[in-house]
Amino acid sequence: MNKNVERLYNGIIKENPTFVLMLGMCPTLAVTSSAINGLGMGLSTTVVLVLSNLLISAFRKVIPNGVRMPAYIVIVASLVTVVQFMMQAYTPSLSDSLGVYIPLIVVNCIILGRAESYASKNPVVPSIFDGLGMGLGFSLGLTLIGLFRELLGAGQIFGAQVLPLADKAKDIAGFTPITIFVMAPGAFLVLACLVAIMNIVRTKMEAKGKPLAKPSGCITGDCAGCGMSATCTGKKPESAAAEKTE
Repeated sequence: MNKNVERLYNGIIKENPTFVLMLGMCPTLAVTSSAINGLGMGLSTTVVLVLSNLLISAFRKVIPNGVRMPAYIVIVASLVTVVQFMMQAYTPSLSDSLGVYIPLIVVNCIILGRAESYASKNPVVPSIFDGLGMGLGFSLGLTLIGLFRELLGAGQIFGAQVLPLADKAKDIAGFTPITIFVMAPGAFLVLACLVAIMNIVRTKMEAKGKPLAKPSGCITGDCAGCGMSATCTGKKPESAAAEKTE
């Protein structure tokens, strides 16, 4: 498989940040009350991911190792500011819906993790495809969660009413929205069901000899598999991996 195509496949399927690596859970659970919110958040993150990977990869040889994380954050924060202004100008309603979660893209562990673990060590073009794959995988995850929550919680898809609502006053039978799905607990329920489906897919893929990536990083306590391990422990990633092995 072509290396660039492989990066896309890994981000969308094999290493999906939402359903496989379990990264970026804060916006995943907070903004997915509707499909449009999930898609908007996912695409915003995708733009930042692609551009930050491009810039970090391009400057990887001139950024001093001791200040690489502050440098990454400055690059990502600048890009997020541009994206936020663009959204406020052209999609103000979506910008208002996402609120503070747009600026918080700066500290999204997916972006910093890809910058540290991939873009800082690889050429520009593969890094762009890595960011695009991860971003599309994240967008897919958020959109699916928002789609199910919106459908079950309001009978709508992307704001369009697809299930006729019941009206007791007029004695009209129809769909009764399950309002818990547009609330915080609904996000956990839908995410749990989708992750369970992904686990079934993973099991079948492993049986065929094509295993998907296993969850790794901070959420599982696997510091060696986390792109931020050097920042957390003050050691190089190789040192953290060697220490975990011992």
